[in-house]
This record gives sequence, C-alpha cells and structure tokens, in this order.
Amino acid sequence: MLGLPFVVAAISSFVSLPNVEGLKLPNGAAKLPAMGYNTWNYYQCNINETLVLTTAQQMKSLGLQDAGYKYVNLDDCYSQRDRNSAGDIVEDPVKFKSGMKNLTDQIHAMGFKAGIYSDSGTNTCAGYPGSYGNEQRDADLFFGKWGFDYLKYDNCFVPSDTVTRTGIIGRYTRMRDAIISATSKFNKDIVFSLCKWGNNQVWLWGADIGHSWRTTGDIESHWWSVTDILNRNSFITQATNHYGHNDPDMLQVGNGDLTYDENKSHFTAWALLKAPLLIGTDLYKIKPEVVSILSNKELIAINQDDVVGTSIAPFKWGYNPDWTFDKDHPAQYWSGPTKDGVVFMLLNVRDTPDNLSFTLTDSPWIKNGRKYSVRDLWTHTDNGTVSGTFTAKNVPRHGVVALLLKEVGDA
Repeated sequence: MLGLPFVVAAISSFVSLPNVEGLKLPNGAAKLPAMGYNTWNYYQCNINETLVLTTAQQMKSLGLQDAGYKYVNLDDCYSQRDRNSAGDIVEDPVKFKSGMKNLTDQIHAMGFKAGIYSDSGTNTCAGYPGSYGNEQRDADLFFGKWGFDYLKYDNCFVPSDTVTRTGIIGRYTRMRDAIISATSKFNKDIVFSLCKWGNNQVWLWGADIGHSWRTTGDIESHWWSVTDILNRNSFITQATNHYGHNDPDMLQVGNGDLTYDENKSHFTAWALLKAPLLIGTDLYKIKPEVVSILSNKELIAINQDDVVGTSIAPFKWGYNPDWTFDKDHPAQYWSGPTKDGVVFMLLNVRDTPDNLSFTLTDSPWIKNGRKYSVRDLWTHTDNGTVSGTFTAKNVPRHGVVALLLKEVGDA
C-alpha cells in the first residue's frame, strides 16, 4: 500500500484528465470498445492459419459473434525474422502457407474483421520485424495488400530518443498518420490500439493518437493481477470516452487459476470500464460457465453504449480509506451513467464472503429523495425498488454484484 505522496499525485492526474471524445479517423472506426479474440494470452507464438480460422469458426458456434465479438486478431510471431529485399514484412510460409490475404478473406467471409500486430521499435517483443522507419510501408501492407482492419502496436526494441528525436508521442504519431492515410487510400475502417504498458502517462495523450491505450503491464491469469490492474485504472477513469478507451489489457477469463467468481468480477470490471473486450482462451476447451460470462448481453450492452461513452469510477473505496492505492484491495464501490440508468459495480476484495452496503447518494449520479428500480445484471432479474441505502448480502470472496438503477419516482 502506498502513502500520501502517491495518492496526491494520483488525484492530481485524475482531476486533470480531459473528459472528451478521442481520435476520430476519417471512416469513424472505434467509437465503441473493440470486442473480439486475440491469440496471445493462450497461444503466444504457437499460432498458424488453421488455428486462427478454427478459432473464428468456434466463436460463431459458441454464439460469441452474436454476442458482439467481431475481431479475430493475430498477435506476435506471424512473420519471418527478416524483411524481404523490397523491405516488406513477409508472413511465415509454414504458419501461414496460404498467405495473409487468404486468411483475412476467410475471416471476412465468416462475418468478422481481422487484426494484426506490429511494434513501434525496430523489432517486435518476440524479435520479429517492427515498424520503426517503415510506418507507411507497413500500414499499406497490413491494410491494403493483406486486408486487415485493426492494429495492435507494441513498444519493444525502441531506438534511443537521441536517435528518433520525437519522444514517445512522436513515434506513435508516425503510425497514426500512416493509418489515416491508409483509411483514405483503401476506404476502410481501421482500429489503432496502442500497447504502451501505461508508461509516459499514455492516458493523457492516447486519445489524440489511437482508439485504445494500454494502461498497465501485461495481465496474468491470477486474481492478484486482476486487482493490481483494476486498482491502477481506478485513478484514471476519466480518460475513457467514445473513440478513446483505457485498455487494462486483454481478458484472461477462462485461463489460469481464476475461479468462477473471479472470472465474473474480471469481466464485469473490464466491461463497465468501457475497455476493449478481447478473449484469449482456448475456445475448444472452454467451459459453458465461461461462455456464459463472456456472453452477458446486459453488461456488453453497457460496454457498447452508443450514447454514453464514459467509464464507471469509484465513489467509495470501502476496504480502504478513499483514494488509497492498494494493489490487492482496489476500490469496492463503483458507478457511472448509462443511456438506460446508473450502473453500479460492488466488488468483494476480501478473502471471505461479505455484505456490501452503501448510501445511494454517495454516487454522484443518484438524486436525493428519489427511488430507483433495481436490475441485477448477473441474475437478469428485476428486484423491486430502492432508496436511501442498498446492501448486497453474502457476496462471495472475490465476487461481484452488478446493478442497473433506473429512476422511477419520489421516495
């Protein structure tokens, strides 16, 4: 747990954030957080065209496409180790023997969009060619010749700034400008995802350059990683709006040692933070209960709210005094506006079941002297009306309650 100097700095950054819509590229892509699949969290470098295409087919079979997941994204390790004599990146001829254009054509034929990966340095994190100095060449390859629709842009093997003389913002701006050119040249929507690991206060400038920006290091498939990332994001929620989203990293739902309740809490938090929702588990071994979590249409509807683009934010820390930075015990009480009411997330960060109680007007979105209907977004039930205070009883360890409150009259 960190002390007052950090908290003061965090509050200062929090209150200075602009609550404005983010980057609008010519074709208007990425007003809403991206939803889809990414190969890295489960497969890492062990990818090939058969795996990618069968994963896309499984997304259809499991109903995930119907739930809103529309991107099928490759991560690192898809190419040869060196560019060809013309200077282009070349797909691995063993892993992707039919070529990238054939791959994206098949993904598109299934009704999905396709995503690719590159790096702002000379090499990717796994040592394959990066895009530094080749931004326009690679954008034309990715989105024109190969037919992709989305770019995750990493931050490894970066030349010294005495060489680039642009700063981190300048390096990412080069690819942004290349993408703007490609949207016009190839007449297509392109999503630009910055993988900056939360460095250089990316939440302050990311919306000018991309559609989402990583706010932390890589997520792991453990509860301590989920709480650490959620804690860090609790201080910068104002950075998210339509066209620009804090990205706490891809979903680990279904992976590692996360329990059923921890998976629910993880998914609830990412959905209501208006983060990108990118699945990263083996869809052929996935349990029905995990599919059910990933398919929660009421939470997805809030994540994809086309009227209100802002994130939930904490209004009371609960376990700790307000504004405490604690990687193991993040804020427990969160709320935010939606086009259909006020959404609440109540998170049990304790290792035992607990009652979670709060005064409604502690949330800035609730009016004093009014009563509200209560919709439980996990049981999918209407649970009467409430005014004054609310208590969720016996919430499981590391469990979550998600509620949608609608104003219905005087208390």
